[in-house]
Amino acid sequence: MKIDVFNEIQDPRPWRDGHQGARFAEALEQARLADALGYGCWWQVEHHGAEEFSLSSAPELLLAAISQHTSRMRLGHAAVLAPARFNHPIRVAERAATLDHLSGGRLELGLTRSTAPEWRLFNIDPDDVRRQAQQAFEMIPRMWTSERFSHSSEDFEINDVPIVPKPLQQPHPPLWQAAANPASFEEAGRRGVGVLGTTIWESVERVRRMVDLYRSAAAACTSPVGARVNDQVAFFTFVHCAETDEQAVRNGAVAAAAWYTVKALTFFEAADAFAENMRHQEELLNSPEGGGLTGDFLRSEAAAGVGPTQAQLVIGRVLRGEDVTPEEIFEALNEQDSLIVGSPETCRKKMKVYADLGIDRLMTFHQVGGLKHEDVMQSLRLVGDLIPEFDR
Repeated sequence: MKIDVFNEIQDPRPWRDGHQGARFAEALEQARLADALGYGCWWQVEHHGAEEFSLSSAPELLLAAISQHTSRMRLGHAAVLAPARFNHPIRVAERAATLDHLSGGRLELGLTRSTAPEWRLFNIDPDDVRRQAQQAFEMIPRMWTSERFSHSSEDFEINDVPIVPKPLQQPHPPLWQAAANPASFEEAGRRGVGVLGTTIWESVERVRRMVDLYRSAAAACTSPVGARVNDQVAFFTFVHCAETDEQAVRNGAVAAAAWYTVKALTFFEAADAFAENMRHQEELLNSPEGGGLTGDFLRSEAAAGVGPTQAQLVIGRVLRGEDVTPEEIFEALNEQDSLIVGSPETCRKKMKVYADLGIDRLMTFHQVGGLKHEDVMQSLRLVGDLIPEFDR
C-alpha cells in the first residue's frame, strides 16, 4: 500500500491578515516535505464557493506550483469536476497534459460529477451531469491519443480539431474517479478507471465490501475508457500522528475531526445527498435487470441485516441539527477506524487495517480544520517514517 497525501487547503476561522496566502505557502512547504519523505502522490481537490472548507478552487495551478518544488512525488487531481460548465473536456485535456509536461510525467487525473451546491453555483442541470461525466471520461483519453479529434453529441460538436499538447506519459496519465457510494464504486470499475474512495464515514467492513464490488466490476471491464484498465483503489481518511496518543488529542485532533465532519456535511448538503442516494439505491433494488453488481451488493447487505453503525447514528444526529459534541463525533468515528489518530504505533495499527483491505493507496488527510501547520508537518514526518513498512 502506497502512502499518499490528500489536501483541501482548509482555512478555518478566526482569520488573520494574509491568511489565504499563508495557507498556500504552508501547502507548498508540506508538499516539499512529503516529496522528501517518500510519499507517493499529492492529491488536490476541486471545490467552489467552499469558504473555510476549501480554498482549492484552482487545483491545476496549485499542482503546477507543487510540480516546480518537488521531483519524484506524483501529482493527482482528486478530482476535476467533469460537467462541462465547470470544465470543458478540451480544457481538462489541455491543462492536464501541460501539467504532465511541467511535472516530468507525474500526473494522475481524476474526474467526478460534483454535488448539488456546486451544480447550482454554475447553473448546471442535475439531469445532465451523469451523461456529461461519462462523455468526459470517453473524450479526454481520445483527445490525448488522437492526432485530431472529433465528437458529436447533444452536448458537444467538435470537428477534426488538434488538441495540444499531448501528455508526456504514454499512452496517457492514469485515470481515476471519485466515488462515495456503492453505485459509483461499480461505475468506476466498469469504466476501467481507478477509484478514489471518499467514504470517510463508512465502517471498515463496508469499505471492504465496496472494494470487493469495485474489483469485481474492474475485472469484468473489457472496454475501458482509457488505453488500459487502471485497477487501483485509493482511499482517503483523516490522519494525525504525534509522539503519543495524548499529544495528538492536545494538538486538536478531536476538534479537527468534528469540525471537518460538520463542515463537510454542511457544504455538501448531505441530508439532500443522502436522500438522493437512497432514491438511487431503491431504483437499483427494484430494477427489472437486477441493478447489476450494486443491486447484488445492496441485497446482500439487506439479507445480512447490516444495521447502522454508531458513527452513522451520530452523523444522522448532526444532519438533524442536534448539538453533538466534538468528543462524541470523534469517538464514534475512531471506534470504527474511520480516523487514524494517535502515536506512531497507534497509526501503524490503524494503517495496517486499510492495507489488509487490499487498498492500493492510502490518501492521508493531514491539513484538517484548525490543526497548526507545525503539527501537520510533524504528522507528515511521523507517518513518513512508517512508509517503508507499507510501500514494499
